[in-house]
Amino acid sequence: MIMRQIVAFGDSIVRGIVLNNDIKPRYTQIDDSFVSLCSAQLGCEIKNYGRFGNTALRALHNLERYKEEIVRSEYAIIEFGGNDCDHHWAEIAASPSAEHHPLTTIPQYTEQVRQLIYSIEALGTEPILLSLPPIIADDYFNTFTASMCPEQRSNVMQWLNGRLENITQWHEMYNLALFKLASDIGVKIIDITSPFLVMRNYRELFCTDGIHPNRKGHSLIAKTICESLAVCC
Repeated sequence: MIMRQIVAFGDSIVRGIVLNNDIKPRYTQIDDSFVSLCSAQLGCEIKNYGRFGNTALRALHNLERYKEEIVRSEYAIIEFGGNDCDHHWAEIAASPSAEHHPLTTIPQYTEQVRQLIYSIEALGTEPILLSLPPIIADDYFNTFTASMCPEQRSNVMQWLNGRLENITQWHEMYNLALFKLASDIGVKIIDITSPFLVMRNYRELFCTDGIHPNRKGHSLIAKTICESLAVCC
């Protein structure tokens, strides 16, 4: 079967952004991202519309501009959640006892991804969800608090109830919401989470910021996606 092109919508992970502390700018795009690797291995063009800091809502608002490319594509890969579940950490550091909400609540996130799916299906293209890669909580905490003073870092820890695993727990709630949504509406989801988790030290597959997969991580994601698409095709 000759596969038509694929479009990919997502955040910096889809874009292929990695962290390198030895150069400036520290965040750069790699040539061998999982999207590029999948394109080569599947023998088809993949239009990469991943954006740094992207959320499901932003993608939904911008979907119209990609309508023609979606129509020409056999699949549309969707990967969002890492930014949606994030918090305004500076606000938390300033007022740890106040009520704080993520950039996108879980009900909002679920509905926005649902609308993305329906909009893509209406154009005759099959949407495919990607689950979320894991997060390295301590590395991520050290990254977003790097410019904070000791008091601010302490305030963030207070809000986290002294447990960095609360970051992982919160992130995983969004991942579970994705699997539930996929099950509820019958859309395909490729589990790119488990291949990381079965590794004895999946920390080695991430950049030092704890959230962006490194080249090894991208290679693992590409392998997982290609194997899944080979089965369904």
